[in-house]
Parts: sequence; C-alpha cells; structure tokens
Amino acid sequence: MIRRATDADWRAIWAILEPVFRAGETYAVDRDISEDAAKAIWMDAPTATFVADDGAVLGTYYIKTNHAGGARHVCNCGYVTVAAAQGRGIARAMCSHSLDQAKDLGYRAMQFNLVLASNVGAVALWQKLGFDIVGTLPSVFDHPKLGFVDAHVMWKTL
Repeated sequence: MIRRATDADWRAIWAILEPVFRAGETYAVDRDISEDAAKAIWMDAPTATFVADDGAVLGTYYIKTNHAGGARHVCNCGYVTVAAAQGRGIARAMCSHSLDQAKDLGYRAMQFNLVLASNVGAVALWQKLGFDIVGTLPSVFDHPKLGFVDAHVMWKTL
C-alpha cells in the first residue's frame, strides 16, 4: 500500500534515507547531512511525501514542483527503497503511484534532474516507465567509489 507519509513515519523514513545519504552514491546531498536537514528536504519542502507500507515502511518518495513561475507545471520526485526490500517492485510501484499523483496535483510533466549514469538500475527502470534521457551532464557527480560520473536529466510528459 502506498499512502501519504505522516510525522509518525519520520523515524522509519530516516532509517531508510540515512544509509543512502551517508553512502553518497545516488543523491546529491551532503553525506553528513543532519537528520533535521534531511527531514526538511524530504518531509517539509515537498508538495507531498509518501511511503510504501506493508506493515513496515519499505520505501518512500516525495513529489515537489521542480521550478517556479512559468515552469511550475513540471514536478520532480525522489525515491528510496529500504535495502532489504530492493528487487521487489517497490520503486516501480512508487514511481507509477507518483505519476498518478502528479497528474492529480495538476502537473503536466515529471523531470528527474540528476539520475547518475552509474545507477544503472534506476536509469533502466525509469526508461521502462516511459522516461527519456533528455540530456547528460558530464562528470557532474563526485561518486565516493567511482570518482566523477555522468548524470542524466530524465523527462516524461504526463
């Protein structure tokens, strides 16, 4: 079940986000981000935050307006699945859910600003769900294991 996150979900969400943020391999956030700063990014700033829940929180995503003004009809999302549940279709389900939510919120397109080329599973999944790579930023992300890697900008019209 995918549902809106509540403040009571924050502990479980942070337990999912913290190891991902600390690893520094997929998200452009400081590896030493504080819990409060992470909560501001994931829970406070977005239009909405959701969790995939089967009695335990297995994943989470946010949806937010990507830019203001004349580009406010384009949203952005971020997704994280708990390591123990990866490969079970949770990211696919959350992305599909987010596409429906985005339409319901009045967005006309979804843009992923920084999908690391090294994150081949995410790139492949987003492409399967209809996202196109519309640009590649060379050596934009300093990966802690791979060094500087490219990142894609991905787009889907809703």
